Amino acid sequence: MTPYDTRDWLPTTAKEVEALGWDYLDVILFSGDAYIDHPSFGAAVIGRLLQTEGYRVAIVPQPNWRDDLRDFRKLGKPRLFFGVSAGSMDSMVNHYTANLRLRSDDAYTAGGKAGFRPDRAVTVYTRILKSLYPNTPVVIGGIEASLRRLTHYDYWSDSLHPSVLIDSGADLLMYGMGDKSIIDVARAMRNGFNAKLLRKLPQVAFVADDDYVNRLDPAHTLRLHAYEECVADKTAFAENFVHIEVESNRLRQETTLVERTGDRWVVVTPPYPALTEAEIDHSFDLPYTRLPHPRYRNRGTIPAYEMIKHSVNLHRGCFGGCSFCTISAHQGKFISSRSERSILAEVEKVTRMEDFRGYLSDIGGPSANMYGMGGRDRTRCESCTRPSCLHPKPCPNLDNSHRRLLELYRRIGEVKGVKKAFIGSGIRYDLFDHTDGGAYLREVILNHTSGRLKVAPEHTEEKVLKLMRKPSFDLFRELNADFNRICREHGLKYQLIPYFISSHPGCTEQDMQHLSEITRSLNFHLEQVQDLTPTPMTLSSVMFYTGMDPYTRQPLYVARTQEEKRRQKSYFFREADGSLRRDQLAPHGAKHHAENLAPKKHRPGGGNPDSGDRSRTTDGQPSRPRSRRR
Repeated sequence: MTPYDTRDWLPTTAKEVEALGWDYLDVILFSGDAYIDHPSFGAAVIGRLLQTEGYRVAIVPQPNWRDDLRDFRKLGKPRLFFGVSAGSMDSMVNHYTANLRLRSDDAYTAGGKAGFRPDRAVTVYTRILKSLYPNTPVVIGGIEASLRRLTHYDYWSDSLHPSVLIDSGADLLMYGMGDKSIIDVARAMRNGFNAKLLRKLPQVAFVADDDYVNRLDPAHTLRLHAYEECVADKTAFAENFVHIEVESNRLRQETTLVERTGDRWVVVTPPYPALTEAEIDHSFDLPYTRLPHPRYRNRGTIPAYEMIKHSVNLHRGCFGGCSFCTISAHQGKFISSRSERSILAEVEKVTRMEDFRGYLSDIGGPSANMYGMGGRDRTRCESCTRPSCLHPKPCPNLDNSHRRLLELYRRIGEVKGVKKAFIGSGIRYDLFDHTDGGAYLREVILNHTSGRLKVAPEHTEEKVLKLMRKPSFDLFRELNADFNRICREHGLKYQLIPYFISSHPGCTEQDMQHLSEITRSLNFHLEQVQDLTPTPMTLSSVMFYTGMDPYTRQPLYVARTQEEKRRQKSYFFREADGSLRRDQLAPHGAKHHAENLAPKKHRPGGGNPDSGDRSRTTDGQPSRPRSRRR
């Protein structure tokens, strides 16, 4: 076979199915992303996992939902089910900036072009499939479905929405990472849609009636406030969030969540345990081509792929528990780390890519330096429900030694063809092991950065940082001092690049003024800044909508209007006298500033096919691609 033989990929057309000699398909996947056969993209992983189990799988990437729906008809109906995902990002985050302006590009589309997926893609795709094939099951998954599995705040309509199961009409929802779920779902459907079997599976959600819910074991069932109660009373919605987050933080989750909407119930079964080393290795060791499908050969590059094609993901999960982040809600709080063998095998694959020039763009994960970490005594973890192992203070049971990670870096550097392995993922400096004499920071600065080390203090003010579940800014001051000292010792003119967020609940204009003054005093010229986008199923979104801390019920100031949010963000670009920085003025700065701060003319449309033509960021998602989150 040539490197561009379509038989190396999952089929995307009837002709490609025929070339494989197949006369039927077991599963057809629909995705809002371009199809890239790489372990950082969920549709590829799900497809390859099913393929390894012997199922015949095809994928329809970015189907046209606005014409005669031929993309939804071209492969017919599968023997088992349709699988639907919006892609690596929530489609609304993908389409709109924090101030609700329509984005002009899409990093997950060939040529970076916008317009290839609808708003609320999971709902749009599912409704179309159910209308065309009413008797064929539709299973939804990916980050959009996962984080919208129960009543959630939707920033783009400024209202509460019920579960995406209710809106879309899907038969089943797989939440979180689907490595184990997808295989069990396929097995349960081998002989047709078997509701009895499917409802016994972990890590799924479905719609049921009163009779079913009343038969559940009360000792292992938590009844949340109904959707209608949450709409009528913000306190009820806040209480629901606390219950959901507390349950999700348990090492052993045994509680089924049920939430009424109208005369139906959304039922969410407990998740699988975190993947073992062998299980996560299996997902990464599948025979990916690591390339976009040949159909995109003449359509331009896919920016999200270009960012990660020479990178290697070391682990999944994050125990940082940041209020605004969706990683722990989707991937889980407990870390699943790959074996050294699996990682080094992938590094060797990267070195054999035609365009590899010796530089790995990232060896990291959701947080770069959580590889191999967890509780020293797992029995203590079983009784813990903390959302973060680092906030308000690092857990004394946490093993935060970087020795295993430092050894892995050394082994990666020894792989033939690797000149340098950069760390592009975010580093948690509140995770540093201070008993190693600063060995990890020194290693990163000297051997794994190109001169700009990016970290995320997020704010300077203690009260805001507490609401964000981030460490004191004093810790960043220590990092800055250590960074500068190491650079001086080795004659390096490197930069430390901090990320900051404006308009977080509890943050006032005065707080932003203090942030501006403090960062100027430290000689930082802010570049990596972001206005908060409240994404579903995060603590920040709940605080934004309710105007309170759901745990304490204390009221919070919220910059809710676009004018308030614009004023807060403007402090990132001010001089000491309060004027805008010169680089924010004409010609380039003015355009940049206007694009981010100009008023929005319309709110995004709903989730039906007719309103989906307003096209086009990553998960909870910052405004740049983070394809690792599936």
